[in-house]
Amino acid sequence: MNDTRKTAVIIGASRALGLGLAAEYLRRDWDVIGTVRGSRRTGLHDLAEASGGRLIIESLEMTEPEQISALRDRLARHTLDLLFVNAAITRGDLPIGEVPTDMFAEVLITNALSPMRVVETLGPLVAPTGTIGVMSSDQGSIALNTEGGQDLYRASKSALNQLMRSYAARHAEDTRTLLLMDPGWVRTELGGPEADLSVEESVPGVAETIERHQGKPGLHFLDYQGQVVPW
Repeated sequence: MNDTRKTAVIIGASRALGLGLAAEYLRRDWDVIGTVRGSRRTGLHDLAEASGGRLIIESLEMTEPEQISALRDRLARHTLDLLFVNAAITRGDLPIGEVPTDMFAEVLITNALSPMRVVETLGPLVAPTGTIGVMSSDQGSIALNTEGGQDLYRASKSALNQLMRSYAARHAEDTRTLLLMDPGWVRTELGGPEADLSVEESVPGVAETIERHQGKPGLHFLDYQGQVVPW
């Protein structure tokens, strides 16, 4: 990797928005480190082969804390300009009273607890002028929840937002930018086929919003167009 280029770590980069972000940052002449789960081949491997060494793939099961610590050790020689946690799951649209306990735990661990473990563990590798971001959603906004639905997914993103707010409060003197990003309603496995946006329409806006807010300390909840999302 080139020490003169900026470096982004994208957690959960094997497909959809994560893969799109990896490709976008390569187009912006960044070096990229993207994570995948397990050892199977993904679209990220194809992207890496065409990157001329500018994309490195790391394996990470985000719900395993020891794997996060091991990744931190492997990345210790890097100074990161961006740490972005994209990974998330959904388990369908059930009323909260019908959600099994193990499903509730799985989604909250994956969408809220594990991203924050990544932030806490890898955050010290981010430069003082860098950015730490997580993929949130306007469905995590309490103010915007006027119709209900997607109870479990909404709860997980609200929890993620709250935990990032606590992290920001504990690091009030930190000069780095902290971002909660809403990519819009995107046609992915998670967003479904009826969503408004393609990955190609969402991702450039996400990357542009991240870059525009570099050097602005504190926590910001923004959408892919750079608009503030209400809590």
